[in-house]
Amino acid sequence: MPVPVTLYGRTVRLEPLAEHHAPALAEAGAEDRTTYAFTPVPHGLEAARDYVARALADRGAGRSLPFAIVSTADNRVVGSTRFLELDYWQGPLVWPPTPGVPHGDPLLAVPDAAEIGNTWLSPRAQGTGINTEGKLLMLRHAFEEWGVRRISLRADARNTRSRAAIERLGATSEGVRRAHSRGLDGVVRSTAFYSILDEEWPAVRDIIELRIAAATSPSAPDPAPLNQECLRHGSSPLIPV
Repeated sequence: MPVPVTLYGRTVRLEPLAEHHAPALAEAGAEDRTTYAFTPVPHGLEAARDYVARALADRGAGRSLPFAIVSTADNRVVGSTRFLELDYWQGPLVWPPTPGVPHGDPLLAVPDAAEIGNTWLSPRAQGTGINTEGKLLMLRHAFEEWGVRRISLRADARNTRSRAAIERLGATSEGVRRAHSRGLDGVVRSTAFYSILDEEWPAVRDIIELRIAAATSPSAPDPAPLNQECLRHGSSPLIPV
């Protein structure tokens, strides 16, 4: 499994999820829960402890790498996210392939593809730029440290808020898989899939950095009209200095 790591940003810090985060996660999840219709968010201390225990069990089995999302402004835990669906393509070719099983020492494993998901933020952290910078930290680690070929993201097709956030990152839509799985509300849901490939990462990175700059500087250009044009031609927008 990949080694747990802390990722540092200007507004956010992503810490390896641990048992001591449970009380703070319970507090973050106790705020207005109207935005959690499609996202599993623990409600109460016992639920938070169970949430952490399950996440750590998945990490121990090599299935995911979970984080606590911490606001650097006040060192407050405001949510959680993780790498999951880790896949490995190194070593001898085996058919049929066994997804999620690395070749060689599993303690030194570096995935070739992964998904970013299970992300939620407390209402007070939503719309603050924490999610955007957190995604930048994870994407940068995946592409520039691990050297992955692909990062995937997905959302319940009904979750227009999450889908818009993913699309603002510059991820490419892979379409909607109809009647894909059972949703959090018990309804059979369709799932929207997105991806970012390693050759697309430089342009996507610049778009995200430009978006962050625009959010912190009134004089920065609006990145919205640049996104489609830059991705269409595979170029990178200019970043204000």
